[in-house]
Amino acid sequence: MDEKLKIKISIADRIYPLTVDLSQEEGLRSASKKIDIMIKQFEENYAVRDKQDVLAMCALQFASQTEQKQIDNQKNGEETMERIKKINALLDQYLDK
Repeated sequence: MDEKLKIKISIADRIYPLTVDLSQEEGLRSASKKIDIMIKQFEENYAVRDKQDVLAMCALQFASQTEQKQIDNQKNGEETMERIKKINALLDQYLDK
């Protein structure tokens, strides 16, 4: 049974109290830091009016990265299956001789 831990995560200068599994703490703290870094980059590089705009752009960027990884993994999986099929065909030819 995982131990629960009460932590406070800061995102965009707001504190969010959370109760999480001990195994999740490191990932949540890391994600929080990445979000704050991304917020600073957006604020420095673009004329943003409020934090909601910046947070929306962060959410879009993280979501698009996740989607792109899934697309890339699917393509890699398909390429791997094609290679396996070719290898199987070569093995079948070899074994038939």
